[in-house]
Amino acid sequence: MLTLHQARKPKYSGAPRIGLAIAGGGPVGAIYELGALRAVDEAINGLRLHDVDVYVGVSAGAFIAASLANNITISDMCRIFTGHKHAEHLFEPEKLLKPAYREYISRARQVPGAVSDGLLDILKHPLHASVARLIGSLGQAIPSGIFDNEAINHFLMEVFESSGRTNDFKDIERNLYIIAVDLDTGAAVRFGASGNNDISISRAVQASAALPGMYPPVKIGDRYFVDGALRRTMHASVALDEGVDILIGINPLVPYDSSAQQEDTHIPIKKLIQGGLPLILSQTFRALIQSRMNVAFRKYRETHPATDLLLVEPNRGDDEIFFTNIFSFSSRVALCDHAYRLTRMDLLSRADELDETLSRHGLSLNRKVLQQTGRSLQDSLNAEWSGHSQLGRNLSRILDDLEWALERRAG
Repeated sequence: MLTLHQARKPKYSGAPRIGLAIAGGGPVGAIYELGALRAVDEAINGLRLHDVDVYVGVSAGAFIAASLANNITISDMCRIFTGHKHAEHLFEPEKLLKPAYREYISRARQVPGAVSDGLLDILKHPLHASVARLIGSLGQAIPSGIFDNEAINHFLMEVFESSGRTNDFKDIERNLYIIAVDLDTGAAVRFGASGNNDISISRAVQASAALPGMYPPVKIGDRYFVDGALRRTMHASVALDEGVDILIGINPLVPYDSSAQQEDTHIPIKKLIQGGLPLILSQTFRALIQSRMNVAFRKYRETHPATDLLLVEPNRGDDEIFFTNIFSFSSRVALCDHAYRLTRMDLLSRADELDETLSRHGLSLNRKVLQQTGRSLQDSLNAEWSGHSQLGRNLSRILDDLEWALERRAG
């Protein structure tokens, strides 16, 4: 589903400044975003998503934004996160579910003190004693997160500290902003901005993806940070405030609408309550996210009238995204391909309208690629040459950059 808001007061000033804002959505959302972004990347002539001016990443979207800013292409990320045999790095989603043993032990040590404080309170105020008060005093002993998110930091350190890339905001050639929320103030923090760029990119991504209850807050300096989506869904205004001419946003979290299913769907229409608490919480979270997104984009049209806005989201009746098991290899591949195909269809269905907008920025829609019926994500990846050795990948990247620079200079 594409939402296109054309600038009310467009600028015509040569090479456009392009921004990319990527929302969160957990592992499922990230896989959807990769497939959709691959479709966008190859469908717009003159656009390379690993070479735009401003990147904003939130939660799972921070993974992708940080990687693109580090000159890792969308196709390379598709290979990594779908477990392609020629992927540069091995991604194991199971590591994201490793129990947070250190957190468990740390909290367990607080149990004796919490119990004694609770009992002492009962002795001091016997008339107000209750089980609820005792349980309340034990709250500090409850772990702040179920799973260990250090795997996020370690994986990205490995990726960013190899092949001439960087894990340092100050060495990134493009504007990269990773958004997290300060636990003690509730304020959104832009890692990568002046004054907040002295930490590693991988640690900032870990903080941005620290969903409360799922992962423990991440300590940076003397502060603790949690998921950036708690304040806003995409934080697209960060890129808009940088003066971009066109903003591409992607949000994988939309509420599921079973009444909007296609007739040929393989999952029968049913009440989400049958799926228990996980599906109920997922639907609730998605509804909140979508509501904030709609409000924000309507506001951006007024606050940034010179910027064209393109938002990519799943269809609300898309059961394949809502019910996917991300820890299944075949499901990850299928979901990424599914997102790729649907986004291609959306782009082609709005081709005339998109071309009108893109032409103002020296860009155009590649209709030849979009009109290739049956084209899969695998076809797309195979069409792009990729050396299997590290030397081959580096050489390919250098040649691509040189070709791109020559094309822009000639244009």
